[in-house]
Amino acid sequence: MSTYIRVIKCKAAIAWEPKKPLSIEEVEVAPPKAHEVRIKIVATGICRTDEHVISGAMTTPFPILLGHEAAGVVESIGAGVTSVRPGDKVIPLFAPQCGECRSCRSSKGSLCIKNDLAAPCGLITDGTTRFTCRGKPVHHFLTTSTFTEYTVVDESAVVKIDAAAPLEKVCLISCGFSTGYGAAVRTAQVEPGSTCAVFGLGGVGLSTVMGCKAAGASRIIAVDINKDKFAKAKMLGATDFVNPQDYKKPVQEVLVEMTGGEGVDYSFEVIGHTETMMAALASCHMSCGTSVMVGVPPSASQITLDPMLLFTGRTWKGSVFGGWKSKESVPKLVADYMGNNINLDALITHTMPFDRINEGFDLLNQGKRLNSLFINLVCKYFPLNYPPNIEIGTYMQ
Repeated sequence: MSTYIRVIKCKAAIAWEPKKPLSIEEVEVAPPKAHEVRIKIVATGICRTDEHVISGAMTTPFPILLGHEAAGVVESIGAGVTSVRPGDKVIPLFAPQCGECRSCRSSKGSLCIKNDLAAPCGLITDGTTRFTCRGKPVHHFLTTSTFTEYTVVDESAVVKIDAAAPLEKVCLISCGFSTGYGAAVRTAQVEPGSTCAVFGLGGVGLSTVMGCKAAGASRIIAVDINKDKFAKAKMLGATDFVNPQDYKKPVQEVLVEMTGGEGVDYSFEVIGHTETMMAALASCHMSCGTSVMVGVPPSASQITLDPMLLFTGRTWKGSVFGGWKSKESVPKLVADYMGNNINLDALITHTMPFDRINEGFDLLNQGKRLNSLFINLVCKYFPLNYPPNIEIGTYMQ
């Protein structure tokens, strides 16, 4: 039964200020307005971008309801919504697709003007919020806000998927998998027989490895300072492995030497550090190499660049959500998973109760300190009637 006409009170994890744990609270979620959709979240994950906000590395308004990697079921819709209806399985989109802005109309662009990534304001399309906690408004995050039992998004930021899809698996398509896989097959457009280097072997990096393999790369060099990641990378398609700590020279020099003095055809920085962004750029071929930034850099970071790295002909690209046009591509990626054409299961590591969400962030940060597996948190809400019983799973990121 739809609860469109009423405010829903439910459990959510709120970030009241940076550098503090999330607080499990009761929040009020307002009904959807025109062209909005209220979603019952069934599965959600922690991404490194969520941690950037908590650590203060990414500037956003507070208090804020984080989370952007998720899947769920439509609970109710506002006036004018035509693409989904109550009961549909859906994926919320941190990279919306309005279909009308220049980026959406262009064959080259994919970052819709309705995104809240470039300059986060934490508000829904009409400039307000649908969340209230302790009598205070709570900001949205990346047009999605999924660390909650219910959320409200603009219709441009949600897409219907296969009704048979397991939401606790395909939620990875809403961010981590699509971002890495698409960086290889869409943004870089890796060619058969090429040589690739992937810097960072978390879930997004491993997805990039899968994308390089799917595109037909003959050599995929996996770069990480944690050798424990190499076995999973090999299983997913990596052919060579480099731990920069094993060498006394810069890693880009190591990669150039490994490729006969030429450099790789494609390099991918999937960490979000300016130092490794520069190393990835320098490791690709001086004239025809392409380097792609996949990891989200901290808000205040800057890069000092030797212009000769680009003057000689290298191409340097950024990739948000793997370059996919979200509403068009996400259902196809879900179909690929259902057809056993892509491997999401290899990225799953843990399951946990929702109340332990901060423990999930602790695991993520342990991975950061040790450069071990980045962890994504997946909350599974069962059954679908309100109020739900909550479990959480964790995924590599």
